[in-house]
Amino acid sequence: MYKFVSWNVNGLRAVCTKGFEEIFNELDADFFCLQETKMQEGQLDLEFPGYHSYWNYAQKKGYSGTAVYTRHEPLSVSYGMGIPEHDTEGRVITLEMPEFYLVCVYTPNSQDELRRLDYRMKWEDDFRSYLTSLASETGADGKTKGVVVCGDMNVAHQEIDIKNPNTNRRNAGFTDEERDKFTQLLSAGFIDTFRYLHPDAKDIYSWWSYRFRSRERNTGWRIDYFVVSENLRDRIGSAEILTDVFGSDHCPVLLTLD
Repeated sequence: MYKFVSWNVNGLRAVCTKGFEEIFNELDADFFCLQETKMQEGQLDLEFPGYHSYWNYAQKKGYSGTAVYTRHEPLSVSYGMGIPEHDTEGRVITLEMPEFYLVCVYTPNSQDELRRLDYRMKWEDDFRSYLTSLASETGADGKTKGVVVCGDMNVAHQEIDIKNPNTNRRNAGFTDEERDKFTQLLSAGFIDTFRYLHPDAKDIYSWWSYRFRSRERNTGWRIDYFVVSENLRDRIGSAEILTDVFGSDHCPVLLTLD
């Protein structure tokens, strides 16, 4: 069994003052993926015994960024999608493992007044193409590998995934356009693991605004995901949202594969 954890930490240096190392050790994952590290190389020396770590930093200081800690040394590691317009913000890390590709992603936010929505649409199409290309690659044994995608994907896919769908209809993360792109990803041969195992689970979210006591009132959004390729369906063991873990405005999400 493999255990995966993904967490948008909203600044890794900040969350390290709020018990990150204890949480990391307690969760005891094979793969621990981070988004929004907000760091540059050399700003933090954070290693864990038995883990390899890989980092993708944004060119802009204090912005975006992803990281992966893994107990299992990958066959190869790549950063970004190989598309220059998308690859300056440190948003994608891909680990090639013997049985699957692991993709850690921090999807761009469409921002206030949807000023980045057009870019987001281009990103979505290119990222979906990137994932489907990974899912179609064959290994030395002639079989296609699985693909595990995790991270803050910055969209609440269905009304069940957000506390107040009606008042957020045209807000970033819940536009029809963004939700449709997530539907297109699933239609391309991918599974939202949490919703697959918990189709009717309500009031379970992974992000809460820091304003209006949102977390205390559980006025949240489910925007952090584990999505896997169809050929891993039978290996999905558990998919959880760890709402009792604090330190960020997001909580970690978890997946096990048998």
